[in-house]
Amino acid sequence: MDLGIKGKRAIVCASSKGLGRGVAEKLAEAGVDLTLNARTEETLRETASEIAGKYGVRVQIVAEDVTTEAGRQALLMAEPQPDILINNAGGPPAGFWSDWGEEEWLKAINNNMLTPILLMNAILPGMIERKWGRVVNITSGSVKSPIAQLGLSNAARSGLTGFVAGTARQVAKHGVIINNLLPGSHDTDRTKGFIERTATAKGISIAEARAEAHAENPTGRYGTAEEFGAAAAFLCSQYSGFIVGQNLLLDGGAFNSTLG
Repeated sequence: MDLGIKGKRAIVCASSKGLGRGVAEKLAEAGVDLTLNARTEETLRETASEIAGKYGVRVQIVAEDVTTEAGRQALLMAEPQPDILINNAGGPPAGFWSDWGEEEWLKAINNNMLTPILLMNAILPGMIERKWGRVVNITSGSVKSPIAQLGLSNAARSGLTGFVAGTARQVAKHGVIINNLLPGSHDTDRTKGFIERTATAKGISIAEARAEAHAENPTGRYGTAEEFGAAAAFLCSQYSGFIVGQNLLLDGGAFNSTLG
């Protein structure tokens, strides 16, 4: 299926591996030129080389911490006029409500709410002027179904969701479309680490811990970065112009509800 975005230019944050890389791969497959961002230059460079070699698109890298003002400036200097922005950042640490003081709250809000908002604020005027743009924010299934030990993430990402709800409806008339993708459990390094810790805590094998985790999902498995990337690429396509300010949950049906 031709997504109609060949030759467009995209910024993809946190894209050296995991879900961010999955999105970058699918955008490249659709013919989109990429600016990839992550903090670890070696891994980012390897990813860029592999994607450019496989899909024949232009790929540049910005190895900076996008949660800092300097990092955002470097990213926007490298790609000042993106047609597509994929906001993505790792979540804050788990814990109990009493574990978190002002410092932890400010960091979570900066990383998972303020940073994507500031990037949107920077690129939306250009998209509006060109009468076309796509923004996809990778948030979390915990926005839909809160996870008690992820209070920092629940709160910060919910703030971003609220911003998008209003802003998406203000810019849609200009051909600029903003939506959120809410991942559940996917087969990434983070879930592999969770499985290893579970296996150690329970005194079982990694294979047994993985089987237990998979059994908790209606699909009997974790999601893949490839299928997540495909969903994101569709939201960036020419066909998404009437999908505005939505929160698409990709969790294999783990969130149990008649209405999503």
